[in-house]
Amino acid sequence: MSIWKQFIGRHWRMVGTAGLIFIYAVVSLNLPAGGPQKFIGDITPCLLLLAATLIMVRNAISNRGQTRLFWVLMAIGCALWMSNAAMWFFYEVLLHRDIPEPFVGDVVLFIHVVPFMAAVALRPHRPVGQQKLYFSTLNFVLLLVWWVFLYAFVVFPDEYVALNVGVYSRNYDLLYLLEDVALLVALAALALGTRGTWKRIYWNLFVALSLYTMSSETINAAISAGRYRTGSLYDVPFMASLCWLVSAAVLAWHLQPQLELEPAAEQRWMSFAPRLARLAILSLPVMGFWAWFYDSAPPRLRYFRLLVTLVAMLVLGLFVFVRQYLLDHELMRLLAESRRALDNLQRLQTQVVQKEKLASLGQLVAGAAHEINAPLDAILQNAGALVGHEGLEASQVSMTKKIAEQARRAQELVSGLLSFARQSPGEKSLVEVGQVVHRALQMKLLHLENHKIRVETNIPDGLPSIWGNANQLIQCCLEIIDNALDALEGTPGATFYVNARHEGEEVVLEFADSGPGLREPQRVFDPFYTTKPIGKGTGLGLSATYGVVQDHHGQISCQNRPEGGAIFTIRLAVARPEMLTQALAADEPAALLPAR
Repeated sequence: MSIWKQFIGRHWRMVGTAGLIFIYAVVSLNLPAGGPQKFIGDITPCLLLLAATLIMVRNAISNRGQTRLFWVLMAIGCALWMSNAAMWFFYEVLLHRDIPEPFVGDVVLFIHVVPFMAAVALRPHRPVGQQKLYFSTLNFVLLLVWWVFLYAFVVFPDEYVALNVGVYSRNYDLLYLLEDVALLVALAALALGTRGTWKRIYWNLFVALSLYTMSSETINAAISAGRYRTGSLYDVPFMASLCWLVSAAVLAWHLQPQLELEPAAEQRWMSFAPRLARLAILSLPVMGFWAWFYDSAPPRLRYFRLLVTLVAMLVLGLFVFVRQYLLDHELMRLLAESRRALDNLQRLQTQVVQKEKLASLGQLVAGAAHEINAPLDAILQNAGALVGHEGLEASQVSMTKKIAEQARRAQELVSGLLSFARQSPGEKSLVEVGQVVHRALQMKLLHLENHKIRVETNIPDGLPSIWGNANQLIQCCLEIIDNALDALEGTPGATFYVNARHEGEEVVLEFADSGPGLREPQRVFDPFYTTKPIGKGTGLGLSATYGVVQDHHGQISCQNRPEGGAIFTIRLAVARPEMLTQALAADEPAALLPAR
């Protein structure tokens, strides 16, 4: 007994499906032919398709993106299918009439496969990637228009223009079989190309629709031979296919499948829907050519087919135009993103090269500076002792002072080298960037006024704080201001601009001047690069500034302005709460920069 319970617990869907089919077969085949048997034969598919539709709607609500659209399209297909079954119920049970010829439900039954095709073409098991959902929608519309055209071209003339039941039934059955086979091929390709939960769902859908295709062909053959009646033995495989469809929807509800990464070979496959869309467009002139030159039907039917072909070409051409317009728009967007990504990559590469260059040079400079500093100290001490010696002549004292002066200059250079090659970053705290910039400007305000340089600032209050070292950031600002002072010296109407703003997760500082601009903006952060006269600069200030900004996990760049002059841009990340938490855990100071 426990073995049966375990089997039922694991395979309850299969057991339930088999039980429903058995109950239907027993009840239907034991009812008298006529009204009761027709009632069971017509109401059962309506209820099963209603259940499948509701479960698929539930699956759509519990998912999102491609998966949601997949189940929405499947639900639409089942709803159309159910409406065809409801028409059979209306005619046979409520009106007690046979299905008329032609039957409008045949059009609905033919169209219900198109949403299934569009759903399968979405391939919901894969990530969306860069394909937009409106492209999938357009592909679905193109498929729908094409299959409607095929129906209007092949079946409709003998159905409504000039009724010919034999030709109409034969053409309908062949076209409907072609539609079902195309759907089964697509489902089989997906089932073979996936794995995991989606594979199980695809295989269950494939089995359900395969059973339906076989039962549909059997029922059509029985109808043509005059042996079919609703609720007869022919309906048992049909009901089995519907039960299996409901079981597949329930399986997906319980599994909740996730997106799967496709193998490289699968990713090279083009989507099924665009292929059919292209086939639809290319088939129209071929079919129009056949209708004009080779169709042996009466002129009335030929002209109708030509008219249908012309209308389909206009409609599909319109959708192709819309699709191409959207595709061009998407390509332009991707091109702009590619350009931005390339610019960011080049900037990042430049920063990496610059950082590695500075790191290697800093290690070399630090060692050399320490070695040079010791003899310089000895030279200064001995020079001081000689200056105070009473036996030296005036010329010798003057020469000794010059030696000391040059040694001090060399010592200042060594001090700059040591500052440039500083190995350990300073202690960091929460810093108000606006106050840093104001402090630097105050320190250089007198120099700017003496050089008749007008200063324009735009530093709003309430800028978010950043995590950094206030003294190092002030030194960076001073270096940039000094660089602008040298560039603006002697320039009539010289103006120095300082702007600060909050941009996303960054605070952006901009220092611009109206000078002649930079000769080589790409080299200004290179160590020892300078355009100043000998003795006026070492070329290490901006290199040290670059290192400080990098140490603060920021970015600094410079370029010439179109209106003249140069602009330096510093981007620093806004302090986040976790930074303060980490600093407090490490016992680091977190005081704000003092007010001015």
